[in-house]
Amino acid sequence: MKSIMVVGTTSHAGKSLITTAICRILSRRGWRVAPFKGQNMALNSYVTSSGGEIGYAQAVQAWAAGVVPWVEMNPILLKPQGDMTSQVILKGRPVGKVSAVDYYEQYFELGWRTIEESLQHLGTEFDLLVCEGAGSPAEINLKHRDLTNMRVAKYLNAPTILVVDIDRGGAFAHVIGTLELLDQDERDLIKGIVINKFRGQRSILEPGIKWLEARTGIPVIGVIPYLEHMFPAEDSLDLLERKAHKSQADLDIAVLRLPRISNFTDFDPLESEPTVSVRYLNPKQELGHPDAVILPGTKTTIPDLLLLQKSGMAEAIQHYAASGGTVLGICGGYQMLGQIIADPEGIEGQAGRYQGLNLLPIRTVITGQKIARQRQVSSNFPQMGLPVYGFEIHQGRSRIEQQPDSQAYQPLFDDINLGLVDSCQSVWGTYLHGIFDNGPWRRAWLNRLRQQRGLKSLPTGVSNYREQREQTLDSLATEIENHLDLTPFLS
Repeated sequence: MKSIMVVGTTSHAGKSLITTAICRILSRRGWRVAPFKGQNMALNSYVTSSGGEIGYAQAVQAWAAGVVPWVEMNPILLKPQGDMTSQVILKGRPVGKVSAVDYYEQYFELGWRTIEESLQHLGTEFDLLVCEGAGSPAEINLKHRDLTNMRVAKYLNAPTILVVDIDRGGAFAHVIGTLELLDQDERDLIKGIVINKFRGQRSILEPGIKWLEARTGIPVIGVIPYLEHMFPAEDSLDLLERKAHKSQADLDIAVLRLPRISNFTDFDPLESEPTVSVRYLNPKQELGHPDAVILPGTKTTIPDLLLLQKSGMAEAIQHYAASGGTVLGICGGYQMLGQIIADPEGIEGQAGRYQGLNLLPIRTVITGQKIARQRQVSSNFPQMGLPVYGFEIHQGRSRIEQQPDSQAYQPLFDDINLGLVDSCQSVWGTYLHGIFDNGPWRRAWLNRLRQQRGLKSLPTGVSNYREQREQTLDSLATEIENHLDLTPFLS
């Protein structure tokens, strides 16, 4: 099957960005393209139409290719749990929890069979696969059990692009060192080098490019300028690099950067709003007086809740809400806003019952069966009848404890199981990921905050974030296509 492989000299070299751009570039040229990443370790995930869970980056790459995300595009997803263990998801379904030490002993052979099956299935449906590696292909202590990088490239006999991040320094050493550590048959597959995140004048870099090509015999097929935040981050380390404020922002929204934060891609649409400043707040920092506080999703709700309580942030949020501040919890954050979280089986660690923030009348039980599904509902608040699309990924079941005749809390949507809002519309909770992708709902929610500040309302007749994402993907592809020569890979 025809394919292109993209590997990097290090993590965060820009493999996902380049893979995404190539998917859109080739799709625009008329190819039927699919992305592929054999194994991904990430807490940002997406639920496909079949109810399977894959890395969010592979969903974006599928959208870039103009196709629907499939579980075969990311057959192995590892979701770290913070205790040196990960949840293992094969073809979209959770199959167990395992430590890093035991993972390859238990899952290597099964994992590779799953990867082979997925590649064969994709190969019958698409003209070309754009495959992404993970980390570095030259970790000599891991190469014998690496499921993601050159094992895939050799299986496909895929011409491979090696991406290096020049912004952090040491780019030439990274390229030479990586090539030296590859086996000869692996090195022979490297057909092009891409220098990524370049700031400055190309003419200054040119002598280094000529030296690198002469030394390696491999052409430098692209020098990509530094493109800031044009692609969703894959892990929470990327949040440290985001700017905290916009000079023209009217609203300040604080998102708690929980230790096991997941699906913080939920907030990309907020960051795209020019009048909104989104800052990620460490639980040990002062809360201050933002216009809203968001408790995001988390892979392990109870340990992160205990950290909030230990750090004093839980009490600060309770005082903030009592003073009329706006609090929104999504997924695990929604569970934290409730009265009790019970984990009778010890799925998240030690079995027990734990006090929540007591801001919403729900009690949650953590269970072994995960709910993962796409949803389409209609809103009750902040405006009646808005269509809302999103997806659920959670292992808790929440029960509402409110008295039947009480009006203190109302269903957020026409499905009461998806969320609640209090009568003052100051405390909100939902299981729905992607809620801010819905443009009219997002603007209506932001207008509630603006009214509290005496600010003029924003127009709510806006498109959903997916349309804006399409424009971003087009811009990304156009920018990278201007600096990347794919000719050797398409002959």
